[in-house]
Amino acid sequence: MAAIKKLVAPLAEERILMAKETVAYYEGLQEFRIAESAGEVVGCGALHVMWEDLAEVRTLATDAKWRGKGLGHALVEHLLAEARNLGVSRVFCLTFEVEFFRRHGFAVMADQSAVDPAVYSELLRSHDEGVAEFLDLARVKPNTLGNTRMIRTL
Repeated sequence: MAAIKKLVAPLAEERILMAKETVAYYEGLQEFRIAESAGEVVGCGALHVMWEDLAEVRTLATDAKWRGKGLGHALVEHLLAEARNLGVSRVFCLTFEVEFFRRHGFAVMADQSAVDPAVYSELLRSHDEGVAEFLDLARVKPNTLGNTRMIRTL
């Protein structure tokens, strides 16, 4: 977790990623995949399943020295393959990096109601901040100002 937090910190300072409390990283530990070079963590990303057909790509980050070399692409493709293996048919992200995700088949969500009302009601019961952000709940708006919701159908 220390390596992931170190990787994310400069991106959070630049407002490319949102900073998280350490506990949030530990709660999602099993969801993370990392990329290593010479024993050093140089990239990470997580896939968080929210519902039977919906997951989120979270905390996609690469070390500055590795940007533009395809590492982010490889991480996204790996996470999408995991989603397919789990039977998830839609993957979304909340991002400031719209063009990067557009190149990976994501589109800006035109309709913010990506789930039917019954599922929306179930998701409201979640304590997960990412779910609250996806649902566009008022309590998280100050944290997501400027984020774009994007989705990809697999």
